[in-house]
Amino acid sequence: MKVVYVAGPYRDKRGSWYVQQNIARATIVARELWMMGLAVICPHANTAMMDGEGTDDVFLKGDLEILLRCDGVVVLPGWVKSVGASAEAAEARRRGMPVFQWDPNGTMGELRKWAASNR
Repeated sequence: MKVVYVAGPYRDKRGSWYVQQNIARATIVARELWMMGLAVICPHANTAMMDGEGTDDVFLKGDLEILLRCDGVVVLPGWVKSVGASAEAAEARRRGMPVFQWDPNGTMGELRKWAASNR
């Protein structure tokens, strides 16, 4: 079973309600990925609402370490505006990992094909 990492915005300067919305979106995508037959790491759910418990650097470094153990990355809408998600996508590409853009209105054909291969 392939393991994918969900990368997308977590923090939001507008406040905790927006952070909760980012977490909710990421976990909805994680569920869909599980339904595609993938094992999913969703850092949004892993460290949900731990703001202030450690420095952002601790979480970002830890997330990159987790990402290195995955087979691919799925980036969520808005990922390019996220420092963390941008770094995660860049590291995945640097290591030759496939990076898929989540498109809730699309068929996700490339991702589905990749998920089905070499199970």
